[in-house]
Amino acid sequence: MQNIQEADRQLRDAVIRQLEWDPQITSKDIGVAASDSVVTLTGFAHTYAEKYAAEQAAKSVYGVRVVANEIVVQPGMERTDPEIARDVAQAVRLDVTVPGDGIRATVQDGFVTLEGKVEWHYQRARVEAVARNIPGVRGVIDHVVIQPRQPSTIEVLHDIEDALRRSAEVDARRIAVSAKDGRIHLYGKVRSWVERDQAEHAAWAAPGVTEVINDISVVPG
Repeated sequence: MQNIQEADRQLRDAVIRQLEWDPQITSKDIGVAASDSVVTLTGFAHTYAEKYAAEQAAKSVYGVRVVANEIVVQPGMERTDPEIARDVAQAVRLDVTVPGDGIRATVQDGFVTLEGKVEWHYQRARVEAVARNIPGVRGVIDHVVIQPRQPSTIEVLHDIEDALRRSAEVDARRIAVSAKDGRIHLYGKVRSWVERDQAEHAAWAAPGVTEVINDISVVPG
């Protein structure tokens, strides 16, 4: 029991140091708890972008298997929903990586709901990132749908397996991939969240992928 408690304390301290290290995180009101490699973040952040950065920072710490992000966003400035919606729409329209005409944003109580269609996952992720960085946003609900061209399942599977083998950050021998109708299933075991995320990123980069189910387990050691 003592060893388990000591391991939890060390993991919590490592996450706290990582949060302090990250220049994107300025809030002094974020709390960290750790239990059996599960990290819970609580407290308050000034922006939704800061809340997101805190989660990513916690995931980057070796030994973290799961992050529960319970941080509440308390914007430093109050903004109306129409103001936020206007800024989200303009930011998406000005971003050259996404088809702004196909994206709709509605805002209620500072929570942005995104809808529309894109061809690639990176475009969907970029739309969410743009919305996340608008002042006054408290959360983002992403309903954007990916509708890519449809290569064969064999092509998709081959492309993903090849990408995993090329990656310097992923041990492809520990990851299995299945594909059906643009739906990718990843499973296996990796050593860190970074490796798990890199495997998912490689899967999303393949043409024709509409969904990635990441069942890869993080098992440090």
